[in-house]
Amino acid sequence: MTATETEPARPTGDRTQPTTPSDPAGAAAQAAPAGDRRRWFALAIVMTAAFMDLVDVTIVNIAIPSIQREAGASFSQIQWITAGYALAFAAGLITGGRLGDIHGRKKLFLIGIGGFTVASALCGFAAGPEMLVASRILQGAMAALMVPQVLSIVHATFPAHERGKVFGLFGAVVGLGAVTGPLLGALLTEWNLFGLEWRPIFLINLPVGVAGLILGSRYITESKAPKALKLDLVGVTLVTVGLLMLLYPLTRGRELGWPVWGYVSMAGAFAVLAVLVLFERRKAARDGSPLVELSLFRVKSFAAGIAVQTVFGVALGIFFLVWTLYMQFGLGWSPLKAGLTGIPFSIAVSTAAGLSVQQLVPRFGRKVLQAGALVMALGVLLYIGEANRYGLSIAPWQMALPLVVMGVGMGLIVAPLTDAILSEVPREHSGSASGLINTVQQMGNALGLGLVSVVFFGVVDDRLARAKEPTAAGLAFADGFQNALWWVAGVLGVIFLLMSALPKRPAQHVEGADDAAPGEPALAG
Repeated sequence: MTATETEPARPTGDRTQPTTPSDPAGAAAQAAPAGDRRRWFALAIVMTAAFMDLVDVTIVNIAIPSIQREAGASFSQIQWITAGYALAFAAGLITGGRLGDIHGRKKLFLIGIGGFTVASALCGFAAGPEMLVASRILQGAMAALMVPQVLSIVHATFPAHERGKVFGLFGAVVGLGAVTGPLLGALLTEWNLFGLEWRPIFLINLPVGVAGLILGSRYITESKAPKALKLDLVGVTLVTVGLLMLLYPLTRGRELGWPVWGYVSMAGAFAVLAVLVLFERRKAARDGSPLVELSLFRVKSFAAGIAVQTVFGVALGIFFLVWTLYMQFGLGWSPLKAGLTGIPFSIAVSTAAGLSVQQLVPRFGRKVLQAGALVMALGVLLYIGEANRYGLSIAPWQMALPLVVMGVGMGLIVAPLTDAILSEVPREHSGSASGLINTVQQMGNALGLGLVSVVFFGVVDDRLARAKEPTAAGLAFADGFQNALWWVAGVLGVIFLLMSALPKRPAQHVEGADDAAPGEPALAG
């Protein structure tokens, strides 16, 4: 397309926006027509980066004993190796998404993946625990620049009738990442490659990151907001301070004995976030460049989807941590055995995610997501039954059925949910929207981790205080695991109710009827 050509108006949700030479987002979509394979190369690149981040979040947990032994890290430093990444990641996501809208999503993605790769190298070659903590914080900050661009690039590059297929692939990647991290961490730690102990869990990112940087610069098409935006520095400060005030006490609360200042900080966080809303409203009216685009919450699909995403993050935050602790500390399994046990879950999530968006959602709409919540809850109840029936003698194959059922339920939720949230978001705000999606998921995870202290460790500590038999520790962890699963089932019930506020059918499937490729049937709405 030449500099003087324009593209016909393209519907975006319930709005119609003409695409002009000043609309790079639209140009990105136009630059990747249905027969152009470049956009699929771009998709593979950004999905690989998303997978790298998902794996990196979980891979460290398995290697903690090796890090503590070889690096001489204290318990507090170990906490910061995991929490530092999460805090920097969550606090920077909204800002990272908006920077992509302003300066270009391809540019921010490449900066993010390059910085993530450098930070991974610093982690792998860390001379001591202090350097490792600092490098992990840098790694989280770079992930906050990289990850929001993934959904933004997809949203800007693919026409609406193809996004369902793409988000199905995204859901499959999420499913694989959920279990691949612990399994890969267990293998790399157990193999002790070149005598490097835990370091390969970080160094493995280097070839992937370099390849992503080279291929991304070639195949990803640049896109940004159609009108010039400015970075809202006051908004950046408020959102960062507010999230840190909320997430820091949740992350460190149990270790510090839940001090009073932690509760004060969490309460104060809501006051800071309220000030943020008021400021962003004035900022939008004054110059149209707020950090958080509050108009997105007037889009029913976005507002309802964000609520579901937050609560879903709570369920996942509880389950994955408790599940790992139950297998390794309660049952005494090795990291490798625990990692292998999760393979049926991962396969189920990936398979169901692909089917849900491509075949089920176009026919049944939001009922697919509601069915996913019920199926996942059924899997949790089956797991409770199996754990209660077999006790400490439970075998991995006896966990397979509940894990497959849970995985199918999660797969029915994770891909269509992203699809539904972004279905009516205007392209110029896709970066901000993507940052919000990832931020609320991280907030949900943090809330779930905070609840673990009550619903899991509270039971474990109580059982250990009252029991004296040799198997007391294992039984305590088993009881704590079952109690936590009852909470997960209850949270999934809340999610089912919240899903009734989602649109009956994602609007983008209706939109796809207008811009489907010639001769290609549009998805029915």
